[in-house]
Amino acid sequence: MINYRERERNRIIDKRDSNFRDPGGGKYRKLNRDFVLSDPTLNLWEGIRQDAAQYFRKNKISWWNDQGGKVTGHLLSSQVACLNHLYFTRQNKNAATVILKNISDKIVNAELVEDGYVEFEIVGNKNYLGEKSHTRGANSTSIDAVMVGKKRDGRNILVMIEWKYTESYFSEDKYIPARANIYDPLLSDSDCPIKVGNTNDLYYEPFYQLMRQTLLGWKMTQSGEYGCDEFLHLHIIPRDNKKLRETITSPGLEGISMSSAWKKVLKEPNRYIVLAPEEFIKPISTCRDTASILNYLSTRYWG
Repeated sequence: MINYRERERNRIIDKRDSNFRDPGGGKYRKLNRDFVLSDPTLNLWEGIRQDAAQYFRKNKISWWNDQGGKVTGHLLSSQVACLNHLYFTRQNKNAATVILKNISDKIVNAELVEDGYVEFEIVGNKNYLGEKSHTRGANSTSIDAVMVGKKRDGRNILVMIEWKYTESYFSEDKYIPARANIYDPLLSDSDCPIKVGNTNDLYYEPFYQLMRQTLLGWKMTQSGEYGCDEFLHLHIIPRDNKKLRETITSPGLEGISMSSAWKKVLKEPNRYIVLAPEEFIKPISTCRDTASILNYLSTRYWG
């Protein structure tokens, strides 16, 4: 039976010539691939193409599978998917607001994060986790996208967004003492939002990443970054990526799905939300001038 990644790869190759006017054959892992554009710049929606590239240069953010400081041509890149879905909201408060209000009825407005209503590859103002590197987009715990909502009580809430596309994970134990020395002291803190239990259970992807991002969100809000006193953690995963949604890779965690297993280790499970990309973005249909981006996303990702 064909898996989700193979199905998406075949679907996007079938649409490649008409959608991108590109023959494919770009390099990935040193080989020419049909699912990699020969002109990688076409991988970003034309409405954000130049601005997004400039944003990454200005903020010294590493691209996934970095090829000389340029966006990847890989058509199944989740980093590219995140940008294609969200980047246009950077200067569109109405769109950002309806997205956030759909997530939580506490939120009344989108607030500027830095110079836009969404920022990408965020690592926090300080190296809160004590990691060896503190670089946006590479070699440290980062959040794919961050938005900030103004709550009814006048305070701000941090919305952390982790974007997945065709990813899936095996039951691979990523525990090593050097990692435990960094994260276990944070996990044992009485204020930590994660229930301690056996910390070794958390060193399996995607739980290892979720654990690190949760710790980062906790520390960012504890320090009042962006004026936030609490956080939400969103996991954007396509509905049909059942291997990611349904597989519990850690032998020590229990549940009927990946998300249910993760919620069981959180002190406040409602702070973690799983949504499909179209669930997350479709509220913008009520906003002006969004038909073009919605048509692009529907054709490319949701079709």
